[in-house]
Amino acid sequence: MGALPRRRARLVLDPIQAAEAKLAQGRTDEAVALLAGAGDAGNAEALAELAIWHLNGNHIPRDLAAARALLRRAATIGHVDAALIEVALTANGSGAAPDWPGALALLRRAAANDPLAAQHLELLGKMALTADGAPASLPVPITLHPSPRIQRLPDFCTPIECAYIASVAAPALQPATVFDPASGRMIAHPIRASDNAPIGPTQETLVVQAINRRIAAATDTVFAQGEPLTVLRYGPGQQYRPHLDTLPGPGNQRIRTAILYINHNFTGGETEFPLLGLKIAPRMGDLLVFDNVDAAGAPEPRSRHAGLPIIGGTKWIATRWIRAEPTSAWALSAEARAASA
Repeated sequence: MGALPRRRARLVLDPIQAAEAKLAQGRTDEAVALLAGAGDAGNAEALAELAIWHLNGNHIPRDLAAARALLRRAATIGHVDAALIEVALTANGSGAAPDWPGALALLRRAAANDPLAAQHLELLGKMALTADGAPASLPVPITLHPSPRIQRLPDFCTPIECAYIASVAAPALQPATVFDPASGRMIAHPIRASDNAPIGPTQETLVVQAINRRIAAATDTVFAQGEPLTVLRYGPGQQYRPHLDTLPGPGNQRIRTAILYINHNFTGGETEFPLLGLKIAPRMGDLLVFDNVDAAGAPEPRSRHAGLPIIGGTKWIATRWIRAEPTSAWALSAEARAASA
């Protein structure tokens, strides 16, 4: 979730390498002190690395506010990746209240020296957004089924936006796996054969967040109710077998699902609701939204659905599962880590 995305050049005498060596020896306090000292001496790489440690919570306790402060210092020195992570965390409210205008101001500042930040700013300029990053308007939904409610919003995203989402997730795509308590290992997912990558809070650029806010508006929810946008890629023969998106137990339930079709230059891969006799052909840029629970908040068995096998080509989608109450990507990652421990 917290790996620096690009462009880290290391010197021969690298404080990061030295800190990692101390970690390997179990000398965590010394490793932190080494990075902090290098940061105080003006080493932006050391500041950014220590920020990532605070974000990940692997070597030291997670501290989002401390990470934000370190990223600010690194960005001030000129660390372009730290600047973009700071933009993302400022907008999504990691370590402080969400601040879209503040994040946009930081992005404009970063764009003066970073072509990637400038690209993000250009993409945002093509979106009709309110002052807080929400959409100024939405496509008119087409109701495919009244109860459980299933709707399709045509042309929800532009082809450029679809391509951008795929490009953000592509480097992180991994085969779908699930934790096997019997063996204590991750194994191939028994229901979903695909590659997937969640776009976590540090990679959640303002372009991604604007689309997530658009999804929130389309699902009659707030931005914080959504899990991280997850990109899935299916090749020939791969599929998502019939399943429900609801979670076991009475906790913060997934009440709604939003599926963005990123492309349509493939055969097969329809979204099918077998109990409703409904089959939906993907179309690039369209958003499919459906309820996972009934009026009482209980799992709705008729929302059972499948992604049918791919016959030819490659299918790309982006899914956002919507919870009943606000959630946090950081809390979700901690839960997943505990479950696999």
